[in-house]
Amino acid sequence: MTKDYTEAEVMIALCARLLEDQKTAFIGFGMPQVAAILAQRIQAPQLVQVFEFGAIGPTPLTPFVRNTMGGPSNCYRSLAWTSMNQIFAQAQVGLVDYGVLGATQIDTYGNVNSTMLGEDYARPQKRFPGSGGANEVASFCWKTVIIMMHEKRRFVPRVDFITSPGYLDGTPGARERAGLPAGTGPWRIVTSKAVFGFDEDSKKMTLLGALQGITPEQVLAEMELKPL
Repeated sequence: MTKDYTEAEVMIALCARLLEDQKTAFIGFGMPQVAAILAQRIQAPQLVQVFEFGAIGPTPLTPFVRNTMGGPSNCYRSLAWTSMNQIFAQAQVGLVDYGVLGATQIDTYGNVNSTMLGEDYARPQKRFPGSGGANEVASFCWKTVIIMMHEKRRFVPRVDFITSPGYLDGTPGARERAGLPAGTGPWRIVTSKAVFGFDEDSKKMTLLGALQGITPEQVLAEMELKPL
C-alpha cells in the first residue's frame, strides 16, 4: 500500500498535536511555524503564537511562505505588536507555556546547537544562522519542543556548541545554577522517525515511541547517542 504522506508531514502533525488550546507558544523559524499553523487550524484555535520580532497572537496566513519570519503573512490579525525586548521579558517572567524550535544538533541532555560545527568557534567547519531568539526560548519557556529531521549526524553525545540550553550537563540543578528558572527545560523531541522525552531523574533523552512502520532499532541506528 502506497502512503500518501511523507515522514516530514507526520513529524509536523505530531508536533502540532503537542500544542494545547488556550496556551501560549513561542514559535521558532521554519518547521515550528508550520506545526503551529497546523495546530491552530486543527485542535488549538485559541493557541496564542508569539514571535521574537514582537507579534503576539497572530493568525498566520496560508499557504505558508518559506524562509519568512517577520513578514506580513506571519503577523496577520496579531493581538499586539510589541518589541523583541518585551516578548523576551514576558517569557522570562513565565508567561509563555511552550517553545517550539528546530535544531542542527542535539545531545543526550537536550542541549541544542544551531550555531556552528567544529571545535574552534573562531574557525568553524561550518557556520549556521545561529540563535535568533532560540536561546531565550529554551531558557524561559516552561516546555520546549524540538522538531527536527532524524539523521545520525544530528544526534550526538555532546553538541559542538550550546546555542539553546537543555539540561546542560544533566546534574541536579544544573539549569538553576546557570540562572535559569526552575521547572523549565526541554520536554519533547519530535523527529521524522520518533518521539523522545526526558527522564525526570537523570534528565537523559528517552525514546517514547517510533512512527508507524519504523522499529526502535531503526531509530537507534540513526543516532550517535543512545537514549534511555
